[in-house]
Amino acid sequence: MHQTYYRGRFSVAPMLDWTTRHCRYFHRQFTQHTLLYTEMITAPAIIHAKYDLLAFDPAENPVALQLGGSDPTQLAHCAKLVEERGYAEINLNVGCPSDRVQNGMFGACLMGKADLVADCMKAMRDAVDIPVTVKHRIGIDDLDSYEFLCDFIEKVQPYSQDFIVHARKAWLSGLSPKENREIPPLDYERVYQLKRDFPHLNISINGGIKTIDEIKTHLQFVDGVMVGREAYQNPSLLGAIDSQIFGENLPLVTAKEAVEKMFPYIEQQLSQGVYLNHIVRHMLGAFQQCKGARQWRRHLSENATKPGAGVEVVEQALAFVQAG
Repeated sequence: MHQTYYRGRFSVAPMLDWTTRHCRYFHRQFTQHTLLYTEMITAPAIIHAKYDLLAFDPAENPVALQLGGSDPTQLAHCAKLVEERGYAEINLNVGCPSDRVQNGMFGACLMGKADLVADCMKAMRDAVDIPVTVKHRIGIDDLDSYEFLCDFIEKVQPYSQDFIVHARKAWLSGLSPKENREIPPLDYERVYQLKRDFPHLNISINGGIKTIDEIKTHLQFVDGVMVGREAYQNPSLLGAIDSQIFGENLPLVTAKEAVEKMFPYIEQQLSQGVYLNHIVRHMLGAFQQCKGARQWRRHLSENATKPGAGVEVVEQALAFVQAG
């Protein structure tokens, strides 16, 4: 099931309202090997949806779908649907700290219910052949000892070999989801220690990672690195991943090349009634380091929402950029 290199050696994190299918299609233009994650989708939403929440283009693969939920039967049912649709992996969210998530009994609050997480993972693993993984924090509230973390891993590991660890604990009350991504201190060493103590597991690290050099440093201690906001806000970071992180003899993909490769997709999506802005809002950060980046962002922001806006808006915006 595992390739010669760990499938999750580098991945882009699930981010609500950000890692949509249009975002993933854009990111895929930069990198063939990065594992891309969907936004979290809850099991009840999939079961009761009036429209297709699982739609994606096979060209986006490898894609992991992140599920939210705590009912093993529901999760197993959804896992089958996800596998049938051609996704490469299913991931259970045990990391999101929002109130709405807790009320639905999924996300970070599940760290305090390791037996239930184990039941959920077992139900999904028994239902599908694709990998089932878990993304979690290093602790919650005052349950933040290393022993607590190890106990969680011990109980869940019979049903998954892959753990993606956000190297911060979560406060389930008192902090917003945004504050929970910034205020609890990062503790990378604790994640490294997990890998030393559970060498047979694939341990990936997440939280505050921004550069290729940082990714390489972490990979000396763990099996995989997940990057979230930096990959979204500065997607040209992804252009070097296949050569620098996966060791593939592939040329660096520039932001300009990635944008131009999007033109056929944009035209195809527009012909299906998708609004231009729904696609290009994920491309605003493409030219972070380049002259003309501000004009690029401004032209897209001001024109992509206009009625009938087409691919020519992106071509015009591209003309402002002096990309090296």
